[in-house]
Amino acid sequence: MAICITKSAAFLHLHHMPRSGIVGAMRIAKPLLLVSTPLGVLGGMYEAYRLAGGLVILAAAFVTLLGFAALTVVHTVRAEQAAERTRINNSGGSRGQ
Repeated sequence: MAICITKSAAFLHLHHMPRSGIVGAMRIAKPLLLVSTPLGVLGGMYEAYRLAGGLVILAAAFVTLLGFAALTVVHTVRAEQAAERTRINNSGGSRGQ
């Protein structure tokens, strides 16, 4: 959804973005996030080391824990999708049964 401000600026209208606008935004956002996120994490690790040397160990452990949790969720979702696809293929392609 996008916010469109009229000339009078008194009313805000919510409009659905066209599908092509969302795809165009993702073409920019995805690479930007893929680059900026690891740089931010590395910068945070450096600052943790500067603040207190042992803090970087805690920060790295926390980032590792969050990464493992995210990978676990991704693995679970993919396994459930594969099981659903297998169930649909074995039942003859009808979803309602």
